[in-house]
Amino acid sequence: MDVELYVYDLSKYSLALTGTYIDAIYHTSIVLDGVEYYFGQGIQTSVPGSTHHGQPMEKLLLGKTELPIDVVEEYVQSLASIYTPEDLAMFLVGKGIPEHIQNLPQTFLSTPFGQMMKPQIEQALRGVTQAAAPAPPPLPRAPVTAVAPARPGTVRQVSNVSQLEEQLKSAVNSCAVIFFTSATCPPCKVVYPTYDELAEEAGDKAVLIKVDISAAYDVSLKYGVRATPTFMTFLKGNKLEEWSGADPAKLRGNVRLLIEMAHPTHRHRQLHLPSFQRHLSNFVMYKKVPPLDKLVQKLQPHHEDPRLKSMIAFITARSSATTPTSPAADVAVPDALPTFASYLQSTFHALPPENHFALVDLARLLFLDTRVSSFFAEEPNHTTLLTLLSPSTNLSSCPYNLRIVMLQLICNLFSSPLYLDHLTTSTANNNLHTTVLTLTTSSLLDPHPNLRTVAASLAYNLSAANHNARFAGLPDKFTEEEQVELTASLVEAIAQEAESAEALHGLLFALGLLVYEAPADGAVVDLCRAMGIVETVRAKGEMPVFAKEGLIREVGGELLGKGL
Repeated sequence: MDVELYVYDLSKYSLALTGTYIDAIYHTSIVLDGVEYYFGQGIQTSVPGSTHHGQPMEKLLLGKTELPIDVVEEYVQSLASIYTPEDLAMFLVGKGIPEHIQNLPQTFLSTPFGQMMKPQIEQALRGVTQAAAPAPPPLPRAPVTAVAPARPGTVRQVSNVSQLEEQLKSAVNSCAVIFFTSATCPPCKVVYPTYDELAEEAGDKAVLIKVDISAAYDVSLKYGVRATPTFMTFLKGNKLEEWSGADPAKLRGNVRLLIEMAHPTHRHRQLHLPSFQRHLSNFVMYKKVPPLDKLVQKLQPHHEDPRLKSMIAFITARSSATTPTSPAADVAVPDALPTFASYLQSTFHALPPENHFALVDLARLLFLDTRVSSFFAEEPNHTTLLTLLSPSTNLSSCPYNLRIVMLQLICNLFSSPLYLDHLTTSTANNNLHTTVLTLTTSSLLDPHPNLRTVAASLAYNLSAANHNARFAGLPDKFTEEEQVELTASLVEAIAQEAESAEALHGLLFALGLLVYEAPADGAVVDLCRAMGIVETVRAKGEMPVFAKEGLIREVGGELLGKGL
């Protein structure tokens, strides 16, 4: 797919908004696959050339991309608050916006007057760049040949048997209700509001259908309905119940019972588990910046490479940009990013093993930036990352400082949502998934408390990703076998932990996330019962070093004590 850059001149707004005519106020957007991406009220999309900015003053072909459009969309949404066309261009084609475009405004802004006017310009033009996207033109009305698709939470209106069967088919894995009514049925109108409320309450958990049998004769004939109002319920594709009469209370009770039967509430939802009864949005990441000059010295004789210098400058600028007026996202990603992968790979192989930790630690700092981690997430076969993690194949000969920074590096991959599937999904060609899971489980029993703490944090991140999918009603990220492997390692680590409160906190949290809403007859719950984890966790509360750990009660007393 071609990737284009659109350049807009917004200087025409300057006189009205600032009282001074200003040259060189530019706004850019990226066009891909017939969609224009630009930053307004968040990231917005439009038909190319139809935005409120008018017509672009220049269109440039940046290159081509082979990335699937769903990957591009996920990347764009991951940068919702920090998106720039420069970042998207780097992600798509491996290079940024041409310098002659980037530098146009600097001619003015670098002058003393430009510096003085910059805050006023940004404030005044915010309404221009962040205006709402124009509404798309109405589409021509097509002839109705089938039932219009209804949104979840609304009653589905049908007028013949084929439409009714189509709606029932959509609920074959959940449940459905049919309300047989007629235009000449006054009692039916009594339950219309209740039926609408139940549809809204059910959302996507049930399909509530309404059909007027005075017009749909084929429906009344097939279902044998002679009186209205009549209701039929279906569970997993099979008819469950039928009744007649305008009784709102009975209707409400039967529909709610049906939904409960189709989607039984997990017993863990009835327990007091505030740490687990929510979506987890924060992953553990390691942000501390060591003395960079000492780190670079460990990379000799490769420390003078221009690509390395640009990355060090980027890390330095990022770590200094911590205020709301100067956020880290304002620091541009270096142009050397696409070629830095080859630097990391070649330098890693050339360095002596005792200095590998310095290069991995450098990567750890870079991957804190969502734009950098997202860029590497789409590298074929994850060659660079697997190179940096290659010492994990022989942990017995891997020094402590390298082991701990490898774990920290993996934690920082969670800065990008694009890495989640790569880290948690097992596929034939996904060596990264296997490497990460093996390194995590083998590090939980390490003799060093600090390393155990980082390993517990990584186990938490992995378990949180799985929990979020399960909590949202989606399939688990990890297979049951992988969850059993991770659970067994966590249980053993909890049993042996006797000195680090921070490590125990991470271990308990990770275990709780794997157990919460796990199938009651599944292997994870069976393993916890067999290993006597309830007694193990409760025993930790007797140790003075863990006296203040609240998860001992929540996990040991509530989740495991009442939920197994």
